[in-house]
Amino acid sequence: MSTSTTPTDVITFLIEQHNEVNDMFSQLEQMDGATDDKVQQLAEQVVTSLVKHSVAEEIYLYPTVRKVLSDGDDIADHELSEHDEAEQTMKQLEELSPADEQFWPTMHELIGEIRHHVADEENDLFPKLRAACSEAQLQELGRKVEQVQKVAPTRPHPASPSEGGALAALAPGAGLVDRVRDALSGRGR
Repeated sequence: MSTSTTPTDVITFLIEQHNEVNDMFSQLEQMDGATDDKVQQLAEQVVTSLVKHSVAEEIYLYPTVRKVLSDGDDIADHELSEHDEAEQTMKQLEELSPADEQFWPTMHELIGEIRHHVADEENDLFPKLRAACSEAQLQELGRKVEQVQKVAPTRPHPASPSEGGALAALAPGAGLVDRVRDALSGRGR
């Protein structure tokens, strides 16, 4: 997270998070087949990071995309569809331990889904968004995305709304419940 006094623009902020998740994926790929607690902890960390990132994009980024890009509805719908797919995979992964036969195939499925999604955003969406928005707009969006991640859920909720105001209204409550569950279970330590 940025510690400078100038807010990080949303694109820079999200790319930094993409890189952090990809680093965790690389670590997991090096552990392929392992069944120890370190794998479980890293898998939980990946899911937590992805859920918070996705919620922030769904609340602020995609509604902005719809407003400022001529093909914004199509792009946002495509990105949300990919989020829904990844959320289902994360929910499956959350129910597995590294010792389960389906853990690693499910993890590889998630890695593939997220890397495809990241490539779409970084190669198509982000350049279009940078061209359509002022630096001040991108910084304000970055500030909002960073703020909402502090209260966002930490676990996948595939049945929750996928975008905008309804999700924004539910996210803090779901996030609180998730953080309580995490504390009680020791998840994320």
